Amino acid sequence: MASGQTSWQDAFLRECGIRRGIILHGNVVDVVADPSSLDRWQSVPDAVDTILKQRGYRHVIRWDRVAGVSGVDSRTWRELAASAVATAPPAAGEDYDMGEPLAPSRQVQDTGSLEVTPQDFLSVVSRLMKQPGPDRVAFVLDWSHLLFGQANALSEAERGWLLMMGKATRDAQITLSPADVDRPQTLMVFLCQGLSVLPPSLYLNNPLFKEINVPLPSRVVREAAVLQLSSVLSVEPPVLPKSRVLADIVDSLEGLTLRDIHNLAKLSRQLPKMSAESLVSMYRYGERHSPWEQLNRDKLGKAVETLKVRVKGQDQAIDAVNQILVRAYTGLSGLQHSSKQRTPKGVLFFVGPTGVGKTELAKALAQFLFGDDEACLRFDMSEFNHEHADQRLVGAPPGYVGYEEGGQLTNAVKKRPFSLLLFDEIEKAHPRILDKFLQILEDGRLTDGKGDTVLFSDTVIVFTSNIGAAQIEADNPDARSAFVERVRAHFVNELKRPELLGRIGEGNIIPFNFMADDKFLVDIARSKLEPLRHRLSEKWGASGLQFVDETKALQSIVGMVDRSSGGRGVLNALTIYLFDPLAQFLFDQVGSPDRSQGRTIRVVQAGSKPNFDFELE
Repeated sequence: MASGQTSWQDAFLRECGIRRGIILHGNVVDVVADPSSLDRWQSVPDAVDTILKQRGYRHVIRWDRVAGVSGVDSRTWRELAASAVATAPPAAGEDYDMGEPLAPSRQVQDTGSLEVTPQDFLSVVSRLMKQPGPDRVAFVLDWSHLLFGQANALSEAERGWLLMMGKATRDAQITLSPADVDRPQTLMVFLCQGLSVLPPSLYLNNPLFKEINVPLPSRVVREAAVLQLSSVLSVEPPVLPKSRVLADIVDSLEGLTLRDIHNLAKLSRQLPKMSAESLVSMYRYGERHSPWEQLNRDKLGKAVETLKVRVKGQDQAIDAVNQILVRAYTGLSGLQHSSKQRTPKGVLFFVGPTGVGKTELAKALAQFLFGDDEACLRFDMSEFNHEHADQRLVGAPPGYVGYEEGGQLTNAVKKRPFSLLLFDEIEKAHPRILDKFLQILEDGRLTDGKGDTVLFSDTVIVFTSNIGAAQIEADNPDARSAFVERVRAHFVNELKRPELLGRIGEGNIIPFNFMADDKFLVDIARSKLEPLRHRLSEKWGASGLQFVDETKALQSIVGMVDRSSGGRGVLNALTIYLFDPLAQFLFDQVGSPDRSQGRTIRVVQAGSKPNFDFELE
């Protein structure tokens, strides 16, 4: 690689001596290091000019629909236009009408550019591409993604322009003599932000064209930019070579451009002494404080206690989740302070029978980390089991129905970057969905249908599955190991995707216990009474809900639960035997909150069955 040049620049330097048309697409509105002076930066179009002149082009003429022609003075442009018309008559059999003689170009004094219509510009390009001679010209069509309206639905004028471009490259003179073969050829260069917006007929299966992607800056390039700007980057602690602060900020800049990094340095001058993580979060999301910064040792020390308040009978699973959080906090996993902050903060795989608390633990973890149950964004994978389901997640490509709406997953993460993503019943997802998960776990990002990069670096990923629940007996003493083995066999033997299991990590597979013990079911039932009491106070003004014997009442309700449904069965039984009769009592006998204001609702049980009467005290 040439000094100071990136791979796309090297590719462009090589290909501009071979092809007649080059499409540079992607991050073309960014800046790059000036190869001639590494302490300076230049725009991508200026870098293209530099490379083309380095390659030996006498004239590099830039054009767009607004500014017209730039890069040459009006006299030179008129000479080139006149030369094209005078020396290159239409070939025999020419089937396209080039139109009237070229209209006079009008110079714009403010910019030094020349107003030239697309028709006139392409007419000159078309003829000069066919014209022999010592002078080689490179035509750079800037903002070419705005040249055409819809790539698959061109207007008559746009089809004419496309034909002119195609014929210009196809009919260009071929020079293979020893004297000419190493010299540059007249060339068209297209700069566009997305390849899909250009008509595919222009470049597909066309050896005269080459598409070159201008990527977002690599980690090496980002690090060089940060070090170069370290004297003006005001963060605390300061950015020093080979420091943890440098590594962390470079990782957190994944998906941003070099222009973004320059803007970040300017922002740091307005908000001095911020941490690097806070500064990047401020730049990305505005006034959003990262919950990860609030995950301190004291808070993490209360994780087990906090989670066990909501999730009953799954102490081993909670301990496993806590271990992963501790591993993350200490920097020994792919979580908070890793060398690759672009990956999700955590990946968990909950496996076990239905109704044992997998979803509840995910919600409790979202509440603990992000302060809100709604930060748990659930996706039912049974709804994504068809071939094109991946488009629902990331959005349809341009030209397809639903393109404007975007993807359900990418939209959700854009709106709420600090979230727990719950993919329920992952085994039911279509195999194409698994490719998206592989990309998220490997790179921490997805590109949606609109071409926007969506980062998952501030999320926690939780997969749930019932794999093996029908085959493993509740009284199996090795049930937890059996679940892990079933998951492994499913990914390796049935899905044929061991690489996805490798990205998740077998150490992150967390089996859940069967809910066979009545004590756990009673604890679950008891945990549902608190929100009931809160609702009675809020809606009916009741001062409390009091049982004659609460434990006996809950045991009688649990006795009616189908054990195969686990915790969900407890909620169903509570609804049937307690909530519904209580609602009927409020409707028939209380009628109005005025009558229950400040009073206690007493629950009286008749016998050992869950038959309850209610009284106001």
